[in-house]
Amino acid sequence: MVHVARLLLLLLTFFLRADAETPPRFTRTPVDQTGVSGGVASFICQATGDPRPKIVWNKKGKKVSNQRFEVIEFDDGSGSVLRIQPLRTPRDEAIYECVASNNVGEISVSTRLTVLREDQIPRGFPTIDMGPQLKVVERTRTATMLCAASGNPDPEITWFKDFLPVDTSNNNGRIKQLRSGTDFSPSSLSLLLNGWSMFVMS
Repeated sequence: MVHVARLLLLLLTFFLRADAETPPRFTRTPVDQTGVSGGVASFICQATGDPRPKIVWNKKGKKVSNQRFEVIEFDDGSGSVLRIQPLRTPRDEAIYECVASNNVGEISVSTRLTVLREDQIPRGFPTIDMGPQLKVVERTRTATMLCAASGNPDPEITWFKDFLPVDTSNNNGRIKQLRSGTDFSPSSLSLLLNGWSMFVMS
């Protein structure tokens, strides 16, 4: 009877663990980008699942491997950013793939990178009119960083910290992004400094 009870317990534990495991599911996928030769491109990919999925970046079916290609992991392990700098044309123009996998399954999503030469930049292409400045601020004080860009249509400004996107919705109100309605679309980032480093706009 004891052996039977142990066997039933083991089977129950196995099925409970199997039920708890879930295949990967993307929570954020990379979007197609057009960059300028010598510039930078950042692709963001995040996924959830149990066990936590592993994120791998591929270019033309092969894992990215180049000194100009850097993969930065999110602190919570939810995904990574593929950062390419400086961009080169035409060698960097390709379809890039984010693959998320665990022992339950594997999913993938593709995105395209287009790289323009300076003489190929079309009218209305985004330009940075005012970039953020490095600031020295006392801890616990509030710092405001400004960035302004123009283009047609109006460009969207995204803030990065240590090459990872800044989440203004999940930081206990420490970071707020403010937008202006003027023509040159400035964006300001107000943050309560607590060991944070300089932000980079992309």
